[in-house]
This record gives sequence, C-alpha cells and structure tokens, in this order.
Amino acid sequence: MELKNLYTIKKIVETGSYQKTAHALNYAQSTITFQVQQIERELDIQLFEKKGKRMVLSQAGKEVFPLITQVLDSSEKLASYNHSKTDLHGSLKIALPESLITYKMQPILKAFKEKAPFVHLSLQVMNCYKIYDEMMNGTIDLAIHYDVKKYSPNIRTKEIASYPLTLISSPLLDDAERDFTKANQKKAICHIQNDTNALYLKIFNQYLKEKKIILETEMELWSIESIKRSVESNLGIAFLPRFTVEEELANRKLIELETDLSETNFTAIYALNSNRWMSPELELFTKILDEYFTV
Repeated sequence: MELKNLYTIKKIVETGSYQKTAHALNYAQSTITFQVQQIERELDIQLFEKKGKRMVLSQAGKEVFPLITQVLDSSEKLASYNHSKTDLHGSLKIALPESLITYKMQPILKAFKEKAPFVHLSLQVMNCYKIYDEMMNGTIDLAIHYDVKKYSPNIRTKEIASYPLTLISSPLLDDAERDFTKANQKKAICHIQNDTNALYLKIFNQYLKEKKIILETEMELWSIESIKRSVESNLGIAFLPRFTVEEELANRKLIELETDLSETNFTAIYALNSNRWMSPELELFTKILDEYFTV
C-alpha cells in the first residue's frame, strides 16, 4: 500500500473532487482514479460515493479514513525525526474566520514565519460552522474560531480570548433611528452583513426577533472592511466584534448604538485532534498562540 495513494485519498476528502485533486497534485485525473481503485482493491471496499457534485466518503470510507490519517501522520513524524525547530519544513493547514485573520492573527503569523520561515502555511478562511466540520472530518491541522458547538472527546480545545460585540452606525444616522433598546419598532434602516451564519449575526438577529424590531432592508457584502466603509457612508447599521471597529470608533468615523447586548461577549478557541501526532510545526504555532492570547 503506497503512501502516495493514501495521500491522494486524503486530498480527495479535502477537495471533494477527483478533478480538483488531480489539479492540486499535478496528476492526470486517470492517475487519481487508478490510485483510488488500487486502495479499494487492497482494502476490498468502496471508499467514495457521489453526493451532488461532491465525492464524499462512503460509510466504509469513514471507518478507515482515521487509519489512513494515522499512517500519514506516522510517516510525517518519521520524516521529521531529529529536525530542530530552526529546521522546520513541513506544512500546516489552518482554518479560521475572516475577522480573526484580519484583525487578530497578523502578529502571530509574523512571529511564526520568523521562527519557521520554511513551513508552508495554508490558511483557509471560512465560517465557524464550516471550520468545525473540517476539524471533525480531519481535513485541517488546526481550527481557530468562535465557540459555536461542542466537539467530540478526541478534539482538544482551548479558549484563547473573549470579545465584546457592538452595534455601529455612521454619526450621520438620524437621532430618531438610534434607539435599539425599545421593543416593537419598525426602522427604515438597512442591516449590513457579510455572512448570515456568523455567530455574532445569529446573536443580533435573535435579539431583533425578541425585541420585535424590524429593519427595512438587508445588504450582504463580502468582507468586514466593505461593511465598515458602507456603514461610514450611512448606508445602514452593522453588528460586529468590537475589535474590528476600534480604530473607526476612536476617530469618530463610526459610533456605537446602545443595545441590551452591551454585556454580551463571545469566545474564541482553537481545536486540534488529540489522536493525531502533533508535528513540530503545529506545536510551535499553538505555543505562539498560547503566548499571544490571554482569556
């Protein structure tokens, strides 16, 4: 059983496609098919099945995939034997949300690259629920995200920070529209957001529902920076982690609106699989995380 074939299986799980895997590994698609069939013959099982446009693990595939990752981890561990931290050369796949990578992770990434310049970092930006799924599926080395739901016992988690949330608007917003504490209101305001599945938006939408506050329209944008610029232009209001708007609040480009959520915080965590070998690269990255963040 060849390691390169096992690595191909892992890559298909990550990409959900033979074609994308072939492109990522610089193989012909027929080579990918051959490698999968070879493993299937050796194990006497069908590894994948088609679900919509994606290739996903069959039930048998789900049962053997943890063993495949163990073999690949052991191979990586052996290859890294006797390497010092100044000679780190492997790879790390980390998933995290836009807000954290943009506003909190830059010093950590800088410190890691200074200590391990030859490590290939693959940073995947996605929703926290998607990050949770990727960690549970074993397709990433490290998950950094807001605490959305409990992991299974084999996933080790650690709280790294707790952040307040805030409702923001332009200073040009009409005074009559600034009250978000009074119930039973209908406001001619646009709610600007970037991901309806974001934890902090779920918190705010639930708050509006409980207060029976109805906003006239919604606008979806692709990034927090574009949301901030739109709010500055008085196109609407937004509910965001406060750390993403501290600079704009300080220079009065944005203002905070009072809500009954002023004491609401949400927690950031990191998660990794305790059943998998912790590579020197991952050990270093989590060490820097622990040093930088305080709860």
